[in-house]
Amino acid sequence: MPTSNYWLWGQAIPAGATPHQAGRALLGRMFRAWTGEEMPEIGTGIYGKPHFLTGNLHFSISHTKHFVFCALGEAPLGLDAEERNRRIDLRLAEKILTEAEYAVFQAASDQNAALLRFWVQKEAAVKWAGTGLRGYPKNVPDLPPVRACLNCWVTVKISGEAR
Repeated sequence: MPTSNYWLWGQAIPAGATPHQAGRALLGRMFRAWTGEEMPEIGTGIYGKPHFLTGNLHFSISHTKHFVFCALGEAPLGLDAEERNRRIDLRLAEKILTEAEYAVFQAASDQNAALLRFWVQKEAAVKWAGTGLRGYPKNVPDLPPVRACLNCWVTVKISGEAR
């Protein structure tokens, strides 16, 4: 049994595997390592958030073009990842950032990286809430911190707290 309240694992997507297959395989390995048991069946909530049909563990999966990440824990959580070299349309900032966030974005020496970091924070929070991404996630409270992992920006939100 792990001592922390969640695990975050990531890996390159294996050759020949789809991102979905890689995510489910990684989740299965995590679940067996955490519990010593086979992973239970997975269902989805009304907004499409996947969950285990039995037990008390929660998970979230995110993938990029080259990597897959899974978070597994004892409380609801949301995970998002984006490759750090991904180029995005900077005009998106006006649609998804609050006024204070936009000021941080404008002042950043690398605006693409700043926008990607805000995006993974907001996406992780929306996945944590289980409501799905609808429109542009502008006013998302309690954004969790971002970390660099496997050449990606990665964020996990758990139990309504920033982690």
